[in-house]
Amino acid sequence: MSANLPKAYLALVIGIITVSSSAILVKLADAPSGITAFYRIFFTVLIMTPLFLFKHVRELKAITKKDWLFSSVSGVFLALHFVLWFESLKFTSVASSVVLVTLQPIFAFIGTYLFFKEKFTFRSVVSALLAVIGSVIISWGDFRVSGLALWGDILALIACLLVTIYFLFGQEVRSRMSLVTYTYIVYFVSSITLLVYVLLSGEPFLPYNAKQWGYFILLAIFPTLLGHTLFNYALRWVSTSLISVTILFEPIGASILAYYIFQEMILSHQLIGGVIVIAGICLFLLWKKKEVVLIENKIA
Repeated sequence: MSANLPKAYLALVIGIITVSSSAILVKLADAPSGITAFYRIFFTVLIMTPLFLFKHVRELKAITKKDWLFSSVSGVFLALHFVLWFESLKFTSVASSVVLVTLQPIFAFIGTYLFFKEKFTFRSVVSALLAVIGSVIISWGDFRVSGLALWGDILALIACLLVTIYFLFGQEVRSRMSLVTYTYIVYFVSSITLLVYVLLSGEPFLPYNAKQWGYFILLAIFPTLLGHTLFNYALRWVSTSLISVTILFEPIGASILAYYIFQEMILSHQLIGGVIVIAGICLFLLWKKKEVVLIENKIA
């Protein structure tokens, strides 16, 4: 298993870089939240369908009822996560929304402890909390700006809980299913969920200009196929808690992109918070690696 860890870590790095573009592309698309989320996943499914049908469709026969259920539930929670997060971007800044939606370690630590009996050392918990504190510092300005910004922050926080549940269900299933089959099922169910949401909300499927269609496709390629899919790849060898901590790099990348694209200024508290986030993540990864080495030595 340890031989696959370098590949898993590389997947996480690429995933974090590409996911950092998500909030930027959502704002550039300038479409209703449900529509943006639907087309993002719909185009992802379209792109994956030829590969799935050509090489992986036979795997469906071997999937158990439990794995069907868990994969489907995962897809529903991913869909709801996207809707709430995209909606939060209409009320608060990119930096604050991304930060709050990446406060996953709090929920992930609780979830992996309750459902997978994963144990954490005191140093791992402290380093993760350090990263979380950095995230809170980054978003602190919005809590004092206006009620609308606070509402956006609340939506982002709920979206954070939903995406953690999505990863927790995925952690259970990924050890038994291939990456393509699992993600295809999840994205397919997610697209159906979003289709129902859009129909119920009355958001228009058309018309959108060429730029908006381009942003929908870019959302499918970068933060989804090269982001979430790579997180699900890594999920076979690392836990939800590790992924949730490393994703805290995302607000830093998103804030930098927002600075250049939207001229959203990077304020002093965001800069300080970003440094703390990086320090916390680096310490967490360092101590987590030492824990793995100690466990392997004991087994040997």
